[in-house]
Amino acid sequence: MRAVANCTVSILRGTETNAEDDEVDLEVPIYAGVRASIVQQSRRVYLPAEGASRIVRSYAGRVGAEVDVQKSDRLRRESDGVVFLVVDIGDPLSPVMTPDIQLSLSRTT
Repeated sequence: MRAVANCTVSILRGTETNAEDDEVDLEVPIYAGVRASIVQQSRRVYLPAEGASRIVRSYAGRVGAEVDVQKSDRLRRESDGVVFLVVDIGDPLSPVMTPDIQLSLSRTT
């Protein structure tokens, strides 16, 4: 991993059907102790319909190139249990090096 890891995460993947026939996320990690970097990014946006500006918070993550992470996986930060949904995975910028995998995240809890 080239980015500086600031946490470890468990990668959660998959769903199951509960007793009420609702699809629910599996809580069993497929990987644990994965080093990651998760940072919050903020930007101010103007909403013309409201005539006001708001601060929009988003999350960006990075994991090593060897990590098996997929779109719609969930990352559970092991230090506090906060769960992030992998919304998108960035394309590698360099074909020569194996860069970190860049993730767009959404906080779910």
